[in-house]
Amino acid sequence: MTAITCAQLVELVTDYLEGELDELTARRFEEHLALCSGCRTYVDQFRQVIQAAGQVAEDDLSWQARTHLLAAFRGWRER
Repeated sequence: MTAITCAQLVELVTDYLEGELDELTARRFEEHLALCSGCRTYVDQFRQVIQAAGQVAEDDLSWQARTHLLAAFRGWRER
């Protein structure tokens, strides 16, 4: 079984947190986390962002903040 690199973990983190990884990949992901404190910190921070973002309603944002966020994420997949 090939180990997951830090770069691969970053690419897989969303699928991992949503329970979308196959069993083998999830096990490799967790094995990497057990050995890599930097990636553990990254995943913990990712979880915190998800929790905080889940508490923000669209009406809670000013129009300036909404415009800034939309501009920041527009076209992010193409980059």
